[in-house]
Amino acid sequence: MRANINLFWIIAIFFFLSDAIYTIFGVMYYGHPEWVGTVAIGLTGVFGVFIAFYLGRTLSAQGGTLPEDRPDANIEDGDAEQGHFSPWSWWPIMLAGSASICFLGVAAGFWISSIGMALGAVSLVGWVYEYYRGNFGH
Repeated sequence: MRANINLFWIIAIFFFLSDAIYTIFGVMYYGHPEWVGTVAIGLTGVFGVFIAFYLGRTLSAQGGTLPEDRPDANIEDGDAEQGHFSPWSWWPIMLAGSASICFLGVAAGFWISSIGMALGAVSLVGWVYEYYRGNFGH
């Protein structure tokens, strides 16, 4: 995690320097700063600071060193439970399809979004309760 923290600090510094250069060249060319780019590049640097600060605080709150940060660690040391995933489940694909129908409705016509929301509700309920029915029911 230390590598990630350092990387985000470097990214933040890069974007702050880029923002200063962008502002200087905007003033030289137009006579005033170009505000959209100046604010966008500056906020990208601020977001880098936010992420670096959050990761730093998370690392200090853990109270220990992660296996990724130790040079003597083995691959098995970082092998923890990542969650429970169903490789045979079709519900995530149905949920992604219904989300794409919802976004299509935003672009083409709002009535299509209602169909996507209905399919999304069915898909979400199916995904949540897939272990309560069928072969894998408890």
